Amino acid sequence: MASNLIIVIALLSFFLPTIIAVSSNNAGGIAIYWGQRGDEGTLEETCASGNYAFVNIAFLSAFGNGTNPVLNLAGHCDAHTGQCTVLSSDIKSCQAKNIKVMLSIGGATFQNYTLTSSVDAGQVAAYLWNNFLGGQSSLRPLGDAVLDGIDFVIEGGQYHYWDDLAKNLSSYNNQSKKVYLTAAPQCPFPDTCLGTALSTGLFDYVWVQFYNNHQCEYNKGNITGLQDYWGIWTSNIHADMIFLGLPAAINASITGFIPPANLTSEVLPIVKNSTKYGGVMLWSRYWDKLTDYSSFIKSYV
Repeated sequence: MASNLIIVIALLSFFLPTIIAVSSNNAGGIAIYWGQRGDEGTLEETCASGNYAFVNIAFLSAFGNGTNPVLNLAGHCDAHTGQCTVLSSDIKSCQAKNIKVMLSIGGATFQNYTLTSSVDAGQVAAYLWNNFLGGQSSLRPLGDAVLDGIDFVIEGGQYHYWDDLAKNLSSYNNQSKKVYLTAAPQCPFPDTCLGTALSTGLFDYVWVQFYNNHQCEYNKGNITGLQDYWGIWTSNIHADMIFLGLPAAINASITGFIPPANLTSEVLPIVKNSTKYGGVMLWSRYWDKLTDYSSFIKSYV
């Protein structure tokens, strides 16, 4: 009896590291967008939920072409009057929990952003570095907190020079802290606005929006389009990880909502087969707070 127990323990000690390694390779995280609804709760509360690995602060909605940059955080604070510096402590609290906090630039509403040249891209990169990342400025909109990187949500403006912006931002990696680059392209491949930028291979995480695009989204149990385009993205984009971008509520998008039970039983078992699977991105914290979608799927992601 004792000898059998010793054998079992020995076998477990041999196989357990392998089991743990397989489990960790299959694990993913949840990315969330925060900042577009004043009633979505604070940034600190968002991170304290324990549901997210990434928080994208949205959006820097005006920049480039000589435009005065505008940080639009809806009802949370007025960056123009310096109110948003209070978020510095929230950002640091999130980062202390090993949550990466990104600044999302662009967005679909209140668009006033474009890049007109490679020089313009360099100037925007310098502004982002000095005002949100590891550089120095007396006018940092979010205070002295150093964000982890920049998230590209480019859905309008000119389609050029986003690759130059990515290259310029990456050039700051030899400074005090790595600048992570993330992006949220539409699921049709290649993305009209970000295709060239993503082809640089400089992006760490890419959360593809698998919604509001009929040809590549889940539709009432039909997973074919999503599966096909997931395969295209994971096979053709040189990024560390690809995330499945979804609405956190049926009213959060026009189409593409996947009920949590369907996501966990039908979709995740397929997308998790990719070695580039990184997890799920949700739009947005406001909708997720209403539905608790992330809590339903967290243990499966």
